[in-house]
Amino acid sequence: MASGRLGRALLGAAAGFTLAYAAVRAAEALADRRAPAPPRERNPQRYGATRRALTLIGFARSVAGVGLWAFALAEPVERALRPLPRALRLPVFTAFVSVVDTLREWPSDYVEEYVLERVVGNSERSADSWARDRLKGLGVAVVAGSIFSALADQLMHRSPRHWPWIAIAATPPLLAFVSVVVPTFVMPLFNKYVPLEGELEQRIRALAARYGVGNAQILRFDMSRQTKKANAFVTGVFGTERIALADTLVEAFPADETLFVVAHELGHYVRRDPWVGIAVGTLALATTLLGALGATRRGGLQPGDGIPGTMRLAFYGMLLQFVLMPGTNAISRAIERRADRFALAATGDGPSGVRAFQRLRDQNLAEEEPPRWAELLLSSHPSIRSRIAALEEA
Repeated sequence: MASGRLGRALLGAAAGFTLAYAAVRAAEALADRRAPAPPRERNPQRYGATRRALTLIGFARSVAGVGLWAFALAEPVERALRPLPRALRLPVFTAFVSVVDTLREWPSDYVEEYVLERVVGNSERSADSWARDRLKGLGVAVVAGSIFSALADQLMHRSPRHWPWIAIAATPPLLAFVSVVVPTFVMPLFNKYVPLEGELEQRIRALAARYGVGNAQILRFDMSRQTKKANAFVTGVFGTERIALADTLVEAFPADETLFVVAHELGHYVRRDPWVGIAVGTLALATTLLGALGATRRGGLQPGDGIPGTMRLAFYGMLLQFVLMPGTNAISRAIERRADRFALAATGDGPSGVRAFQRLRDQNLAEEEPPRWAELLLSSHPSIRSRIAALEEA
């Protein structure tokens, strides 16, 4: 009895928090639409503190939102979907949740993504451009979520005893497949990728050729349509390698600094970091899946028997992912440091690396040294100050 009252109280608190937060953000979004908020001083410490607070609040909102679906809303929605064939219920439910959550989160995302980045000078994009990207993202989420949930539901239903181990075994090829599909078909929905030309392309290709990636596509993309921040990445496996540079990087950084940034990203490829990521992701999935499955079954539900059990599995899995996040972030930071060392060895140009990090700091409005607790718990990259210090000491 007491546990039932506590559960209802927690659900009520989650609903109140979720609705109140959405209402406050909706009022702020409407106010900005009527009279856009003025620019603010570009203060990296204040911006970093704001981003950390929004991250922590976002965790709480995610737990509250998924908890409401898992413990309060999944059962009535499942009853409403019973006229549908069983194989369609979970995919339709997944699409429904994606649409509802996107609409609920729209004002919050508008304030926390669009308005914040605009007022601190990180972006000049229009609200319409931001909204179009959000709708594209929703479309991708609905399609991918529906397909994945349909496959997962069939697996759980047809192999109730062995499906967790089948899912874990299927994770590496699935993640490899995603690393091919996303850059090839999804990312071009949001940005235009064109071949990079000129002397910089020749220098990058010569560097890449030294490490067996001379045939990779070297592309430039219009990141400036979303943000003034600079970025570059190397992605792809099985012959789909791409070296992609944001126009905000190409246009703002001298060639030597750009080459160091590209060398860092190339280090991820040469050191097989995409495969390391797949291995870490598989291990994290196995831990969360098996732990969440045990918690779901202790609650008297079985994933695959209905939507409520599957949503409980998702809820417990989310909690375990948060628990594991400091560990996975520590692995990520170690990988980033190794890529820095690779870039230094590949270019032999530590001073350009130092200048590149300083320019990234200023252009991306990044803190040199966030609080230690924040780096340990939340950061996938080492602090800029520590990365600069490592280059200066090398």
